[in-house]
Amino acid sequence: QVQLVESGGGLVQPGGSLRLSCAASISGFILYSMAWYRQTPGKQRELVAAITRGGSTNYANSVKGRFTISRDNAKNTVDLHMNILKPEDTAVYYCQTQAMATMTYVLNDYWGQGTQVTVSS
Repeated sequence: QVQLVESGGGLVQPGGSLRLSCAASISGFILYSMAWYRQTPGKQRELVAAITRGGSTNYANSVKGRFTISRDNAKNTVDLHMNILKPEDTAVYYCQTQAMATMTYVLNDYWGQGTQVTVSS
């Protein structure tokens, strides 16, 4: 099974920076795309940033120029560097990956448990 564990969430002041990390345990799987999503109460989960296995990235317009997603394929990790944080960035952030089971070649989505990011003075 694919297990995703996020870390790095917490309380930060507006304008500050924070780095989220996600470590994947992927025995029997190959990771393809990885991404960070976020969700606040009453709203649908939204894509924040995504990265392909080859390193191509995509960002939500609201975070372009402020957030950077990166991955280490050897370590099976993905990070989200968040800069110039705003109160509207407050949300639960989720690590996500599309992974293929090597035995069945089935590609599915897997999610971490989420980590809270609060941007407030």
